[in-house]
Amino acid sequence: MRLRLVPQETNFNFFRFARVTFGASIVAMVLSIGIWLAMGLNFGIDFLGGTTLRVESTQEVVVGDYRAALDPLGLGDVSITEVFDPTFEAGRHVAMVRIQAQEGQESVTPETVNAVQDALVAAIDPEMTFPSVESVGPKVSGELITTALLAVGISLAAILIYIWLRFEWQFSVGAVAALIHDVVLTIGVFSLLQIRFDLATIAALLTIIGYSINDTVVIFDRLRENLRKYKKMPLVDVMNLSANETLSRTLMTSGTTLLALLALLILGGDVIRGFVFAIFWGVIVGTYSSIYVAKNVVLMIGVKRDWSKPDGNAGTQFSNIDA
Repeated sequence: MRLRLVPQETNFNFFRFARVTFGASIVAMVLSIGIWLAMGLNFGIDFLGGTTLRVESTQEVVVGDYRAALDPLGLGDVSITEVFDPTFEAGRHVAMVRIQAQEGQESVTPETVNAVQDALVAAIDPEMTFPSVESVGPKVSGELITTALLAVGISLAAILIYIWLRFEWQFSVGAVAALIHDVVLTIGVFSLLQIRFDLATIAALLTIIGYSINDTVVIFDRLRENLRKYKKMPLVDVMNLSANETLSRTLMTSGTTLLALLALLILGGDVIRGFVFAIFWGVIVGTYSSIYVAKNVVLMIGVKRDWSKPDGNAGTQFSNIDA
């Protein structure tokens, strides 16, 4: 007997409240942008320039004590964050100390790093260790921001063209709208929770884009088949049929992916936690947007119904969206 997450045949009306779900997505995107503008992102050293030290100690991390030890050095903006991880052994306390690039310098000098380490060892714990030290110059960090934005933009443009050539332009608009929805909501969550945003997060965003478009294309492909098969059926009914026929595949794929990501999120350690959380969140919103954003956009625009004719204008624009 095979395990089934959903019955073999389902008949859910995914578009019963199409305007509500699509409106909720727009509101969520607006809120995400507002949070982003109001709170900003907790940029990692990759984008800000400077030096990050990973500090491990047998003493509990008291941010005030760390800051008091470093204040006499006059380093400017110093960020101290305690790292929590259930995999840490008892008595092991970890913190990340981020130091901004000093004025007139490409990066924090080795002398400054040594001074920071000596100050922390003297004031906090003689047995303190520094497993990793990462430095990035302001010029390099600026180039990384530009390259990251370019990578996301090019990926969205390439997907737009691919879906346009593979299906119809209406499908490409819906697919890219869903991808923008996923990216914006992910950035909003990172801003709200102030999770570190670095190059690993950009890699996660590109992974989310790839995952989301894969799910969207599967449903679009079934939709195209059904459009040819049921030429007289209302567009909203064809979309519901297509979404129901691919529902089992969608839930199985998303469910197994989330199980693996959940294990990494809990046991993977703090180094990859931001990356894994971004993908975990992206799988959830990507699954949602494949139906409630991409398909809603296609439903509102309308699509070509009679594929036996070359007339590209034989669409059903704005057809029965509240059915």
